[in-house]
Amino acid sequence: MTSVSRRLVAEGLGSALLLAVVVGSGIMGERLAGGNVAIALLGNTLATGAALVVLIAVFGPISGAHFNPVVTLVAAMRREMPWRLALIYPVAQVVGAILGVWAAHAMFGEAILQVSTKLRDGGGQAFSEAVATFGLIATILGTVRFRPDSTPMAVGLYITAAYWFTASTAFANPAVTIARSLSNTFSGIAPSSAPAFILPQIVGALFAAGVFGWLLKTETPA
Repeated sequence: MTSVSRRLVAEGLGSALLLAVVVGSGIMGERLAGGNVAIALLGNTLATGAALVVLIAVFGPISGAHFNPVVTLVAAMRREMPWRLALIYPVAQVVGAILGVWAAHAMFGEAILQVSTKLRDGGGQAFSEAVATFGLIATILGTVRFRPDSTPMAVGLYITAAYWFTASTAFANPAVTIARSLSNTFSGIAPSSAPAFILPQIVGALFAAGVFGWLLKTETPA
């Protein structure tokens, strides 16, 4: 069994690399797109989806590659990990995510310490986060149950699609939301907008856990 310290390092490092990709590709996309926001978002999307496939494949065998407090919450609720570990995973995820944002800033010559001014407000965006997170948890639970080897690819593809079919561009992750509030770049979110993303993310995850707990329940022979 993998030690707790190695699991936490894997969660932190994976979260850091994920946010370096999200924020870094956002900066690169915006710089190269010449003002075309659609092209910038496309670059951001493809990089994020591709990175998720790789990061989940690499860190999955070590820590489960959650990189997301609501994924950890659902795993603990399903008794797939002890609560004492589930309570410290989010610390590693948030710290790693923030370090990843700072790494992206450093790579592109941006000020390391920033606070986003990009407002992402409105009921549609909040609802989008609930939908995006519901779909993410559904993707994970369904593939882990029926085709576990396809989980990294499925999550990467789902997030790639969700960037475009949701009004919020599918943060679907409280750690990502917190970290992106510390980047005043293409991928940022103002701290004042963050709570209205995080609450729906939790609600969407819990709803998905309930629905798919029932859908995937093993039938007892009569």
